[in-house]
Amino acid sequence: MNVETLAIGAFETNCYVASGAAQEAIVIDPGDNADTIVAFLKARRLTVAAYLLTHGHVDHVSAVAAVCQSLPAPVYLHSADLAWAFDNVNQMLPFYPAPTPPAAPGRPLADKERRTDAGLPYEVISTPGHSPGSVCFFFAEEHVLFSGDTLFAESVGRTDLPGGDSRALAASLTRLAKLDGSTRIYPGHGPATDMAREKKHNFFLRGL
Repeated sequence: MNVETLAIGAFETNCYVASGAAQEAIVIDPGDNADTIVAFLKARRLTVAAYLLTHGHVDHVSAVAAVCQSLPAPVYLHSADLAWAFDNVNQMLPFYPAPTPPAAPGRPLADKERRTDAGLPYEVISTPGHSPGSVCFFFAEEHVLFSGDTLFAESVGRTDLPGGDSRALAASLTRLAKLDGSTRIYPGHGPATDMAREKKHNFFLRGL
């Protein structure tokens, strides 16, 4: 698996492009700067198999409609966040207006769902807390986890936004802490890390 990172938008959200042996990719969290994402994909001559959204917050979903219009593919998001992600309640002015819904929505994601896109098998792990429908994408064969805003390098996602739940987040982190220490973690913001480092240095994971 090849993983490339685009830090985009006002909040420097990490948009990931994950590709395998073929010229096909998964795009994770296209949150802003649609032109930049499309140009990146076209420059590498990549087709898109799927757009995966770790959660519904505006800085993670705002570019998906425009990118999908240029490079059509199904869009996947957990139903608990799909209910409000493309509504006026999800705007964050002056940085982000309400996101435009994509024209090619896919079936809502479910916990423990196993999928293969772009030739890459992965599992959906439901991790509510930062938002009700937060999920992580675990590529077991690659030892890679895309953690969205659930888990950061030496930190975790905030729970003071609407729908946040600190107890749910603690339960989600306990679940993630069972992953092998070699698991490479690509978070929604900031640098990549690994589970061994987080278990040692992340206050919220120590002792789990």
